Amino acid sequence: MPVTKDTVIERLKTVNGPDFTSNIVDLGMVSEIFIADGKVFFSITVPAARAQEMEPLRAAAERVVKAIPGVAGAVVALTAEKKGGGMEAPVPARPAPRPAPPAAPAASRPVPHAPASQSHGKRGVPGIEAIIAVASGKGGVGKSTTAVNIALGLAANGLRVGVLDADIYGPSMPRLLNIHGRPQTVDGKILKPMENYGLKVMSMGFLVDEETPMIWRGPMVMSALTQMLREVEWGRLDVLVVDMPPGTGDAQLTMAQQVPLAGAVIVSTPQDLALIDARKGLNMFKKVDVPLLGIVENMSYFIAPDTGKRYDIFGHGGARREAERLGVTFLGEVPLEMGIRESSDAGTPVVVSKPDGAEAKIYRDIAGKVWDRVNEERGAAAAAVPSIVFE
Repeated sequence: MPVTKDTVIERLKTVNGPDFTSNIVDLGMVSEIFIADGKVFFSITVPAARAQEMEPLRAAAERVVKAIPGVAGAVVALTAEKKGGGMEAPVPARPAPRPAPPAAPAASRPVPHAPASQSHGKRGVPGIEAIIAVASGKGGVGKSTTAVNIALGLAANGLRVGVLDADIYGPSMPRLLNIHGRPQTVDGKILKPMENYGLKVMSMGFLVDEETPMIWRGPMVMSALTQMLREVEWGRLDVLVVDMPPGTGDAQLTMAQQVPLAGAVIVSTPQDLALIDARKGLNMFKKVDVPLLGIVENMSYFIAPDTGKRYDIFGHGGARREAERLGVTFLGEVPLEMGIRESSDAGTPVVVSKPDGAEAKIYRDIAGKVWDRVNEERGAAAAAVPSIVFE
């Protein structure tokens, strides 16, 4: 029997609100409930200043929903969005903090060494050595195709590789990697990644039907991303490639601010309009101190199959010039090639379908440069850490 919203609401009424006098449903804290393929999605509105301490409430709501017969899983997010009904009034105020002791004079305080990256304090994923993001400032530049071929190139170079499809609204990896079905779980809690071509893969496309629209607000997207990253049995990986959604919104900022990214790869086409958006992506990662591994110019040129003549349909060299202007590594040019599009649509990316072809070599070379840049950034970060010498 399918799970209904009414059933979920009745169970949520057993979860006490923060005032312990009523439940989270009657307090108006529960958002619209979305159910797809046995998975339940909703958010809980809490005061922004107390979001961190409300985690047990979120976990309790998730627990009671998962216990409903027929529920395959639950994604529950905390949101600080105000609903306008005085929701915050019942929440008891926290006691006023004790005044801090007076600060030491500036001259006597030790100056902390600035870390090489703000990844300090970000919680990593057990078993994963490095996480890299493949991003673009706008859609339609071939970012997902580039991401999957870079991942396959890294695997072809001997690394253990996983792929996280972080594009909640338009997941591409199930089709690109020809993976079908639903992921299994470990003890009903942790998901097992799907696999093909030697890659471990997780995508929202495995959890909902391809034609199901994802009509979610930001907090629910954030929670789904967090679960697909941290509640998956990835095992030992040298690198996890994250196919980011296009743009510079909540999902990108969440990944950049909460995950210790080893770096970001920006994908662009040569024309000025695409480069304007690519700059936005570059600047976003710079502002949150994520290393820029480099820029890939996709659809860089076209070679006519009948004459061998080259055409620069979208212009040429724009991404290279932008990389030079910004002092960022230029990773390579990928041609506008019918075979790349056809193999991607067929679920057999060119790196595995034509491993000896010219396009596969381009992607492997790009993957090699990306991994070299990851190791360079690791070395720079290690060198920036002060050493303690005992005499």
